[in-house]
Amino acid sequence: MHWDSQHAADLFSGRRAGNTYSRVVNPTNEVVEKRIAALENGVSAVVVSSGQAAQFLAIAAIARSGTNVVSSPYLFGGTYGQFRTFEGFGIEIRFAESNSPEDYAKRIDGNTRAVFLESMGNPNCDIPDFEAIAKIAHDNGVPVIVDNTFGASGYLVRPFDHNADIVVESTTKWIGGHGTTIGGVIVDSTRFIWSKYPEKFTQLMAMEEKNPKCKGNNTAFPAQLRRLLSDLGPSMNPFGSFLFLQGLETLSLRVDRHCDNSLKLAKYLEAHPKVSDVFYPGLASHPDHHLAKKYYKRGFGAVLTFEPKPEGDEDRGCKVVDNLKLASHLVNVGDMKTLVALPFYTTHHILTEQEKKNCRVTPGLIRVSVGCEFIDDIIADFDQALEKAYK
Repeated sequence: MHWDSQHAADLFSGRRAGNTYSRVVNPTNEVVEKRIAALENGVSAVVVSSGQAAQFLAIAAIARSGTNVVSSPYLFGGTYGQFRTFEGFGIEIRFAESNSPEDYAKRIDGNTRAVFLESMGNPNCDIPDFEAIAKIAHDNGVPVIVDNTFGASGYLVRPFDHNADIVVESTTKWIGGHGTTIGGVIVDSTRFIWSKYPEKFTQLMAMEEKNPKCKGNNTAFPAQLRRLLSDLGPSMNPFGSFLFLQGLETLSLRVDRHCDNSLKLAKYLEAHPKVSDVFYPGLASHPDHHLAKKYYKRGFGAVLTFEPKPEGDEDRGCKVVDNLKLASHLVNVGDMKTLVALPFYTTHHILTEQEKKNCRVTPGLIRVSVGCEFIDDIIADFDQALEKAYK
């Protein structure tokens, strides 16, 4: 409720901070925003209805028709789908061929408005060299956006500590931790100085000009997010925020157990005679293990993929998944319980055959979001499923 007409006018004009309308700001949502911003070592945050909404708003706030975003090729399938939607709006998405910093450099030009990374690629856990890629982006006057969902809200890795500028993530996953509600968040470091490039980020310059709260403090980006939240409406429901607050209380306990179980399961699968490949950054065999050791200080994540022998045998992968008893066949990740999926047919089914090949998503590849159950029970479940798959 507004105190009087002047109070209402001050709130809506931006002269006074406070709540205007729950679609845009809400007291419960604000508590989650402050806590996640602190966990990520950021300055401010905006919670939204999903991780997809977080990505969309972060890019829509700075890109327009005729501009482009340079992206990692190792992405969640839903992100590929969303990027095709951006193409329909006239925003070109340029995929690097690999996570090599040079591949990003070759694709950045005067119309590039952001570089987009995942802190750990979905599904095969590819890890970018944050600092090297950020240097290339910043040398070209471009911010770095990192989807840090797999980084567990900064508990495993803080992209801001390695020169990223904006973090987006799905709060549905490790933050919530129990698959009870959907949400997303955008976190701003405020370190990227938009006003240095006024010709690139005209919409942010316009926001700074008309919003008195943005003058001189480099906060036009979160203000633009609020405007888009108001205009487009992908708002976080306050009860969902309450559930995320509950999840944050046990985040460190759960993620420690997730990571411990994941490494043990990965080592078991790597030694199994019926398994050809295991992708987990905690294993020395993973191509990005050196980057995992550099950037991930509390564990190597809670997702792994593996492929039963022979490689590419879709029937064998299906048989393993269908014979699991403890693990649930669901496409979510970050849940307390162990979840499995076949990305080729589910999360990444919209990709072209060439895109799947580039991402190493084969018909027999199995993705595992390792839960917090007793590790002996998890291993026993995969052991019996692998045995039955070859009978």
